[in-house]
Amino acid sequence: MEYKGKALQCNTLENNIVELKFDSQDESVNKFDKNSLKELDEVVKLLEKDNSVKGLLITSGKDSFIVGADINQFLKTFQEPLDILVQWVKDGQQVFSNLENLNIPSVSAINGFALGGGFELCLACTYRVASKEAKVGLPEVKLGLLPGFGGTSRLPRLIGADNALEWTAGGKDNSPDNALKAGAVDSVVEHNILRDASLDLLAKAIKGELDWEKKLKEKQQPLMLNENEAMMTFETARAFIAGKAGPNYPAPLTIVGVMQAGANLPLGDALAIEAEGFAELAKSPEATSLIGLFLGDQLLKKKAKISKKISIPINRSAVIGAGIMGGGVAYQSAYKGIPIAMKDIAQSQLKLGMKEAAKIMQKRVNNGQMKSERMTNILTDITPTLSYDNIAEADLVIEAVVEKENVKKSVLYEAESIIRNNAILASNTSTISITKLAKVLTRPEQFCGMHFFNPVHKMPLVEVIRGEKSSELTIASTVAYATAMGKNPIVVNDCPGFLVNRILFPYFSGFTGLVSDGISYEHIDKVMEKFGWPMGPAFLLDVVGIDTAFHAGSVMANGYPDRMSKDKPTIISKMYEKKWFGKKNEKGFYIHSKDKKGRPIKEVSPITKNFIQTLNGNSGDDISDEDIIFRMMLPMLMESSRCLEDNIVQTPIEIDMGLIYGLGFPPFRGGIFRWADSLGLDELLKRAEKLASLEKIYEPTDQIRKMVHEGLLFHNIL
Repeated sequence: MEYKGKALQCNTLENNIVELKFDSQDESVNKFDKNSLKELDEVVKLLEKDNSVKGLLITSGKDSFIVGADINQFLKTFQEPLDILVQWVKDGQQVFSNLENLNIPSVSAINGFALGGGFELCLACTYRVASKEAKVGLPEVKLGLLPGFGGTSRLPRLIGADNALEWTAGGKDNSPDNALKAGAVDSVVEHNILRDASLDLLAKAIKGELDWEKKLKEKQQPLMLNENEAMMTFETARAFIAGKAGPNYPAPLTIVGVMQAGANLPLGDALAIEAEGFAELAKSPEATSLIGLFLGDQLLKKKAKISKKISIPINRSAVIGAGIMGGGVAYQSAYKGIPIAMKDIAQSQLKLGMKEAAKIMQKRVNNGQMKSERMTNILTDITPTLSYDNIAEADLVIEAVVEKENVKKSVLYEAESIIRNNAILASNTSTISITKLAKVLTRPEQFCGMHFFNPVHKMPLVEVIRGEKSSELTIASTVAYATAMGKNPIVVNDCPGFLVNRILFPYFSGFTGLVSDGISYEHIDKVMEKFGWPMGPAFLLDVVGIDTAFHAGSVMANGYPDRMSKDKPTIISKMYEKKWFGKKNEKGFYIHSKDKKGRPIKEVSPITKNFIQTLNGNSGDDISDEDIIFRMMLPMLMESSRCLEDNIVQTPIEIDMGLIYGLGFPPFRGGIFRWADSLGLDELLKRAEKLASLEKIYEPTDQIRKMVHEGLLFHNIL
């Protein structure tokens, strides 16, 4: 038997064994898309008709087996009516079931990644042999979905419901050894003998040395849990998963429900329940948002690959300015294998920077995530220094001193005179114009912004800011370095506050306006945390530092005086005057402490609360939670729209990703523009027009007015 398709090829080996090879002619990796699914269906139908075939070996011609589904191709399908979508899933399931029910044994030889639909294909085979370099898993839950091509139903029949719930509701990749221990694969072998070992297993099944028919029947039977066992398994899992997932992510609990409903049914009936569960999730707003987040991440990775192709290699870097931020940058660079020098004028600051790097790693060592030897090697790759001599040979130098324009200019001017002529100089500024800072440099084309977010080792975003004279080589090389550090860079054109802070401060303005209207800040925090933010605006100000917010707010007010300057004091300016700087000096909106497990606890500061009540009274207590949300979110939306109008970034999805990665915007809402699309721009326009008399930050943009008039959305794919 032979078959030659664009994604699949077949040929007959000795002993009438057919090898089905996934080897996409159009992609660098194998994915399940409409064409590969169609070709698989065609191959299975040919196999059903060919009585001479004794066994089936499924392999990959790529470095990985199958990395999952090409979600882009299925987005339009997800928009179909529910009944059509359910039938589409059932049709896909049938292809896998037909493969499973061939009158011959089958073995999948898993090299590299077998994820999502790729692993579901393996589950439909009689046996699975994995290379020691393989990774297997069902990550659909991360997209707000469940495994719909049999994974939710077949996996518990192979490894038990407890393990299957952990795999599917957690969505993690699994090592081959863990998969073998659970029973998800039948054998693990060295990569170089994977094919031979798979053929050997298949030969034993063909000869009758292995009872493959019994194995197939067991996989298609109900789980046979009695009532008490089912209750213990699923209800215990439901309570645990609900606590971990929270109320805004329905997929994990849907997985529990689908698996429970199909547990004591034959596989075919369980698959029907699985199809309905998949379709319902695919049409949920949470799935729409999480799929959008996935596509946004893919876009950033694609842009990063393009940058890497035209970049200069960064083999050694340096950071000027130690302390918390400098130590975080130094750790992240060294951790990712790029040696870095850390320069400061004070030995005490160097000690602080090294202490910060060591603290991050010690926590990983204590948690078993890093070995002590690895920690020692990373620290060795950080060179603390008081001298500029140690940064002279760096390929890229990051200035990370205090956020004051005159200080930064002085340091940048001095650094440029020391570093190599072809080295890149970057400023880790959060608000100061890169074009302004570049005026003291003789090589402004080799200068840009590289804004990290604190804590550096946890926050995934880096803003790479293009100044007026920054060259494309400089931007591309800085993007490549940020990517090599394990970060998600977004290129931003220069403006006050760049992208994230420019959008954040109108949000803070919404907060100060509410407080001045007499709304209690603790109530605002509760409302916004319920909305999905990891912390409310008052708590965030405490963490950021009220002094930092005041100074950054002044930069924003100077940059956008029409809407960000204030004609009267705000709670931020009043607290700054009293030297109440938040968590850093324990004088803020909250009193900060920790519980016995070291988790942060916040209690309302009675001093701050009384101070605000004295200033404002309680005139706004009757405002609804919905109104609080719109008072907070509409300024953020309007400034995000202005960033698009001003060409600060290229696409709406980059703004969504920037706010998710840089501010912790609720992922299940998909970003500010995805949130706006879901509510309807016409409704938001009406609300903004009503609020415009309060402050100019609520004034609708021309872009949004035009989009409403033309019936457009920010995201047209989902």
